Amino acid sequence: MARSGRRRRDRMRWSNLYTFSCFRAQHGHAGDAGPSSDGAGAVGGPGFSRVVYCNNAALQKPLKYVTNYITTTKYNIITFFPKAIFEQFRRVANLYFLLTAILSLTPVCPFSAVSMIAPLAFVVGLSMMKEGLEDWRRFIQDMKVNNRKVSVHKGDGEFDYRHWKDLCVGDVVRVEKDQFFPADLLLLSSSYEDGICYVETMNLDGETNLKVKRSLEVTLPLEEDESFKDFQAVIRCEDPNPSLYTFTGNFEYERQVYALDPSQILLRDSKLRNTAFIYGVVIFTGHDSKVMQNSTESPSKRSRIEKKMDLIIYILFTVLVLISIISSVGFAVRIKFDLPNWWYLQPQKSNKLDDPSRPALSGIFHLITALILYGYLIPISLYVSIELVKVLQAHFINQDIHMFDEETGNTAQARTSNLNEELGQVHTILSDKTGTLTCNQMDFLKCSIAGVSYGVGSSEVELAAAKQMASGADDHDIPLQDIWEENNEDEIELVEGVTFSVGNNRKPSIKGFSFQDDRLRQGNWTKEPNSSTILLFFRILALCHTAIPEINEATGSIAYEAESPDEGAFLVAAREFGFEFFKRTQSSVFVREKHTSSEGTIEREFKILNLLEFNSKRKRMTVILQDEDGQILLFCKGADSIIFDRLAKNGRMYEVDTTRHLNEYGEAGLRTLALSYRVLDESEYSSWNAEFLKAKTSIGPDRELQLERVSELIERELILVGATAVEDKLQKGVPQCIDRLAQAGLKIWVLTGDKMETAINIGYACSLLRQGMKQICLSIPTGEQVAQDAKKVAKESLLSQIANGSQMVKLEKDPDAAFALVIDGKALAFALEDDMKHMFLNLAIECASVICCRVSPKQKALVTRLVKEGIGQTTLAVGDGANDVGMIQEADIGVGISGVEGMQAVMASDFSISQFRFLERLLVVHGHWCYKRIAQMICYFFYKNIAFGLTIFYFEAFAGFSGQSVYDDWFMLLFNVVLTSLPVISLGVFEQDVSSEICLQFPALYQQGPKNLFFDWYRILGWMGNGLYSSLAIFFLNLCIFYDQAIHAGGQTADMAAVGTAMFTCIIWAVNMQIALTMSHFTWIQHLFVWGSITTWYIFILAYGMTLRSRDNYQILLEVLGPAPIYWAATLLVTAACNIPYLIHISYQRSCKPLDHHVIQEIKYLKKDVEDQTMWKRERSKARQKTKIGFTARVDAKIKQIKGKLHKKGPSLTIHTVS
Repeated sequence: MARSGRRRRDRMRWSNLYTFSCFRAQHGHAGDAGPSSDGAGAVGGPGFSRVVYCNNAALQKPLKYVTNYITTTKYNIITFFPKAIFEQFRRVANLYFLLTAILSLTPVCPFSAVSMIAPLAFVVGLSMMKEGLEDWRRFIQDMKVNNRKVSVHKGDGEFDYRHWKDLCVGDVVRVEKDQFFPADLLLLSSSYEDGICYVETMNLDGETNLKVKRSLEVTLPLEEDESFKDFQAVIRCEDPNPSLYTFTGNFEYERQVYALDPSQILLRDSKLRNTAFIYGVVIFTGHDSKVMQNSTESPSKRSRIEKKMDLIIYILFTVLVLISIISSVGFAVRIKFDLPNWWYLQPQKSNKLDDPSRPALSGIFHLITALILYGYLIPISLYVSIELVKVLQAHFINQDIHMFDEETGNTAQARTSNLNEELGQVHTILSDKTGTLTCNQMDFLKCSIAGVSYGVGSSEVELAAAKQMASGADDHDIPLQDIWEENNEDEIELVEGVTFSVGNNRKPSIKGFSFQDDRLRQGNWTKEPNSSTILLFFRILALCHTAIPEINEATGSIAYEAESPDEGAFLVAAREFGFEFFKRTQSSVFVREKHTSSEGTIEREFKILNLLEFNSKRKRMTVILQDEDGQILLFCKGADSIIFDRLAKNGRMYEVDTTRHLNEYGEAGLRTLALSYRVLDESEYSSWNAEFLKAKTSIGPDRELQLERVSELIERELILVGATAVEDKLQKGVPQCIDRLAQAGLKIWVLTGDKMETAINIGYACSLLRQGMKQICLSIPTGEQVAQDAKKVAKESLLSQIANGSQMVKLEKDPDAAFALVIDGKALAFALEDDMKHMFLNLAIECASVICCRVSPKQKALVTRLVKEGIGQTTLAVGDGANDVGMIQEADIGVGISGVEGMQAVMASDFSISQFRFLERLLVVHGHWCYKRIAQMICYFFYKNIAFGLTIFYFEAFAGFSGQSVYDDWFMLLFNVVLTSLPVISLGVFEQDVSSEICLQFPALYQQGPKNLFFDWYRILGWMGNGLYSSLAIFFLNLCIFYDQAIHAGGQTADMAAVGTAMFTCIIWAVNMQIALTMSHFTWIQHLFVWGSITTWYIFILAYGMTLRSRDNYQILLEVLGPAPIYWAATLLVTAACNIPYLIHISYQRSCKPLDHHVIQEIKYLKKDVEDQTMWKRERSKARQKTKIGFTARVDAKIKQIKGKLHKKGPSLTIHTVS
């Protein structure tokens, strides 16, 4: 396993280029006053007690740090049974049935023990099996991670492969290119000469741009396997903590002490990129690593409907206890006063159950009997039916072809079926950005050079606005998907004489480059009046960056590894314009220039003198270089507001025109940057560079402030060249999805690890932000962070910002005004503290959209918890990386996207989809259906069991509280299991108030879920009242009809068996007719189950009556009730009496106070959607929640802008686009 030690030929010392983040500080010796790193003096104190003996297992082992084995499961072999049992008996109904199962072993039970224990064991066992299967999948994923292999130093300079789970603190590992880091490591050396390596932290913070890490200079000689033979060192550092962006520690090596900072730390689950290999020593393993410190335990989630159902069970249990007490008191009274006179009922042997001398004791025993007898008020089949229905609902979600991604072959997956109905009650969505909303691709679309706008292509926003105007759909009458569909016409006519041209004949697009304008292509730019300025523009694109070219040896093509997608798009654009960046060395960049198609290619070298990198505070990047003529040039690109403030008086020639173009690009949803330059005198540069090097090599907390001050000295007197406009390629359908979700009344928050500027640009791209929206930005100024009382000052500053923002919202008089809240991670850390979080949340609620930037995984989870607990509504979190796991687990519903960032988010999620756009269908269609199905199903369940169970109580009261049931035991056992189970299951699985197409066309229907219209107390108590009324009607009508009425011509009257069978027949008819009236959508399955259940009852009673086991019910149908017309008449009368009130209620509601779906059902039934398009469009327009975000709101603004242009320019205006 020995390595030759040869490094790549282009030995680059990248630390010479970087100014802010990649600086190698001077380190003190052991005898110095202390570590040079700020905060390192705390090492050894509380919270900084970790000691790592590098490459010395003998000293490290006694410290007993955790292993590198990780687990994300909810259970293990030991805890599965007790925890799963606890989960099952959190359901109050299961507790009741457990009690009745225990009591069934006593003589007081009116039923056999097997009939009580078996159903409970079946229900609980089935649910536990489901929980175990879901957790087993998590276990399998954990094992895949734990069994990955990495090269580890085993001694004597030899390395061998070992499983991740076997790594220990202090081990030296070698990680190859494109491998994940197995634990938190201290970087010792890399394949680069000066220990630089590139790291992709997508799984940690969601960012795709590469981070630069660097080793200490003292460990640079450790460049090959053999050099670790005698390597020994000690690391003293902070204890395990979740902070991804901080690290404090000391490195003791060869009797010297060196300060450590985050730039030397490689975090678990980040990936090595653009570096052949690195050596590192393990500091934190397993659950001590920072990514695992940011994770939370897999929670046990229950839907709000299920929690509310428990409350209803409590109410029914209270009713059960109450009527049982009434029954036991009545029984005790009868035993004491009447039993002695009933000589024909005297027991042969006296017992405790009916002893007249001890009526109180008999009443107590009868109470237990009554509690079991009236248990049909709380049916055990409710949970079985709901579990079955949810599994079938999940199956239909999994099989939905409209959520199938052809590119990946993935379908939607309901990874748990417990939360199906929660999908229909979501109030707030908290979304990750990278990989969730975006596909990390920028397209160069337009540019402004020397005051002239180039690029005839139009963005998606412009195209959609033009299509909508052309259709005359100012009120959004056309479906949004129609706006986004590929246009097959060459031009769109906006109004008479004004066209919107569509370039369908353009060449196939190049990834990252959708620019179309022949004025700049094929060297035609040399013919433009300002060709010298255009030349500068292209050179700035090709030279002002930190990217690395990678040449494909097979094809010769060049790919760029850039720190941001924007840089990659600029380099592709420069190449297409004839300025190809192809090589970078330590001190130079090389560009191939081809000015015209007839000229040959010229290779030019530009020496890099300084690079002032981009950060969120500077909002600009500058490179100072020297061309082949010795001229020193400063190229600067950045936010237009920053660049414009630094322009020279003679550099503002194009400012007015460029500003106008920037505004147009912004309105079109494009990301913009301004480009500028400056020519430096050699003396001026030399003087500045000396001061810059002094600031660069300084040590102390104000180093960055000094660097910023010096940078300001040179980044001035700039000359404006132009501006770029790139289109951020969102995932397919993201703007449409967000627009539909906004119209459905959902609030959307974006939580991202990206910089504030990137997040804001994405907000514009997906229409969470738009022109004219007032932004409230919360951040902690840098100057206050280094103050002595930094925390206090920062909190006061943030409190002031929140108060000012809240005041701004309150004083706003324009009802259409929209506010957006943007907050960075440092400010969020304070905003989430107990004394401030409610103020922050109140401000956020008032804003149309909220974007949180630079947030850690832990902060994502904390924000999710704050929203969930503070708003008190259902929250949904969606993400695709390991950094989103905490957020996904904390939310009421977690949705994982099976994208490019691995499967961590999917494994922790409740539902998984392959594209963000499928979230629309998952919520607006399946969520809406599942909520209404489960709500109606539960309400109906309580209705039918109240209607059935109370008749048992009425008869017992009528029969002297004797404990006698009017129904045969088999009738009672089959009532929930066979005779009424299938119709209610079909209701829960197949019911559709409207079709999926209507759900998408009328997104406001979704608000029935968050408003809980179908499971509020009004509706629940209404169904309970309906059950109470039906029980009274069934019992007393049958009693009046059969009490002293002859049922046969011979004068025979009905006995208890006949009356009980007749009452039971009425119950079967009444409850099945009720569910038929409840259903809105019938298929052959519903017809089969509803009418089949009624038929099954007659088949059963016919067959049961032929057996000797039927006892009093022998031939009950053929000989007793069948030949009696009064039996059939009573069935018809009682069924009608039970269902006519509901029919009257629903008729009144549909006629006088219809719900949204009632109106749509009537329109569809009368086919008005076909015959009267105007009315149909008007109803569709009404069925959208008024929203201030989303594509619809943005198109409105664009339409106003286009109309304004039409009024000014008339029919001469032509707008071009590229499809």
